[in-house]
Amino acid sequence: MQISKDYELKELNTFGISAKAKFFTVLENEADIIELLSNSEFKNNQKLFLGGGSNILFTKDFDGIVILNKLKGIEILEEDEDIVFLKSMGGVIWHDLVTFTVDRNYWGIENLSLVPGTVGATPIQNIGAYGVEIKDTLDSVEAYEIETGKKKIFSRDECRLGYRDSVFKNELKGKYFVSAIFLKLHKDAQPNISYRVLKDYIEENKIEIKNSKDVADAVANIRRSKLPDPKELGNAGSFFKNTFVNVEQKEKLLAIYPEMPNFSEQNEKGENVIKIPSAWLIEQCGFKGLREGNVGSHTNQALVIVNYGGATGAEVKDFVYKIIQAVKDKFGIALESEVNMI
Repeated sequence: MQISKDYELKELNTFGISAKAKFFTVLENEADIIELLSNSEFKNNQKLFLGGGSNILFTKDFDGIVILNKLKGIEILEEDEDIVFLKSMGGVIWHDLVTFTVDRNYWGIENLSLVPGTVGATPIQNIGAYGVEIKDTLDSVEAYEIETGKKKIFSRDECRLGYRDSVFKNELKGKYFVSAIFLKLHKDAQPNISYRVLKDYIEENKIEIKNSKDVADAVANIRRSKLPDPKELGNAGSFFKNTFVNVEQKEKLLAIYPEMPNFSEQNEKGENVIKIPSAWLIEQCGFKGLREGNVGSHTNQALVIVNYGGATGAEVKDFVYKIIQAVKDKFGIALESEVNMI
């Protein structure tokens, strides 16, 4: 394991923001993890574990050590006629894992096709798209306690997965490094195509769902049509979480904005809540497609903030705060960021 100094991070974040890390290293195997956790530069500095860099905005240089997770490997641990258990190391590209499963016609994560980032971030963020979240298939998580170096297996319940949330973002934030995840997938056909956008796409294109790859391909095509490729236009996908309000708040808003889209759901506590698409809120404030200098809200998806080239992290952050303030002023709703601003 080698530790570099003043390392440029521009190529390691999908926003394409230039920032430097005081120290930088790469994890490629379990021995590297053990060595790192006893290293003085690691122990004595701020720490940032980085995967695909698709959920982060560097607003300045990082005065600490950045650790790039490149732990690779996908392994089928156990299977029978109906179920397959597999382990994926945290440095695997998430979409590569989806491809691995749909090529074998396993069911469970096909709706999460083309979600950016690496496997290690999925239980931390409880990634979700098109009616599916990682908590639906997650069996357990392997992680190392940063202070002691001890390896621990967290059950799905212990991860306390919520809407883009987990125990790793709360009580255990900064205390564990996720090295691998374990998934429980199905062999029998279990297509989940109830999500309206996905359902409409399948019906409009007269797609017959024969296997999990058909669903994954449909999701990928929808995502490509709506979301810019970070290789061509710097972005971190959806910058904001969707908004949830109670019934009373919904009624007050509908009295003023009768055209407001809203959807009844149950949260992880079993409570009835109302989801309001944050993209709609942002659009109503005039930000969809708006560009200020090198930063803007994407023309096809208001939730996506883009770097048109040469933007600094501080400029992106300022634009994000303008959106948050505008939505707060107009609707009395505080948008929450999905992206980690450093």
